[in-house]
Amino acid sequence: MSGLEQLAVLAAGLLGGALTSSVGVASLASFPVLITLGVPPVTANVSNTIGLTPAGLSGSFGFRSELREHPGVTTVILVTGLVGSVLGAVLLLALPAGVFESVVPYLILFTCLLVGAQPTISKVLRRGQEDAEPRTRLSPVTTFFATLVGIYGGYFGAGAGVMMVAVLGFGTDLELRIVNALKTLAILAGKIVAALIFAVVADVDWAIVALLAVGSVIGGYAGARISRHLPPLLLRSLIVVAGVVAAVAMLG
Repeated sequence: MSGLEQLAVLAAGLLGGALTSSVGVASLASFPVLITLGVPPVTANVSNTIGLTPAGLSGSFGFRSELREHPGVTTVILVTGLVGSVLGAVLLLALPAGVFESVVPYLILFTCLLVGAQPTISKVLRRGQEDAEPRTRLSPVTTFFATLVGIYGGYFGAGAGVMMVAVLGFGTDLELRIVNALKTLAILAGKIVAALIFAVVADVDWAIVALLAVGSVIGGYAGARISRHLPPLLLRSLIVVAGVVAAVAMLG
């Protein structure tokens, strides 16, 4: 790679890391850059996944105060993310890679609709229960769906962050900044499992991984610090827009 190409990959990692801990759709920034530079799609996907894993680490560190507020929920999300990702990875190795590719964009679009409408839907569903205690723990049903998102993240991954926001938004009464922190932690769990598998069985461009990692670790932390100060409506809108853009890009 030329110096300019290296700078482009580094910048892609920086932006991808910021997207990881803010809106949860990191591949919007980094993967297209690698393809534009002529990296084969499979190698680009594998190297991109491994290179952006540090963003989950730095992003979770940036959200450390949010993750400490409800340690029980944080632990459950971490465990369901790891277990679900392992199961998803097993499915990835056992099933044809394109099994769900045709339906994933529509699944992401539907999830974006849920994320956008979640405050209104939740208000309607809880009408008459204004005196009920806030839901600050994961019910068995919410835990089940969080695990399903983890499985999806290990198998395919695109839009998993948006899906986790929807699951936690409907299943709990936690603030969006805390939901966003938990989403970042769930993404980290999935990427760790995928990165370990890809590092062993796939063709990795380690030069690209190194550049992405340097950029993403900075971007992940910056994205966490910035997004925690965004108004909930703006953050929710950005998450929905990012999800829609990702789905449209996949349909194209």
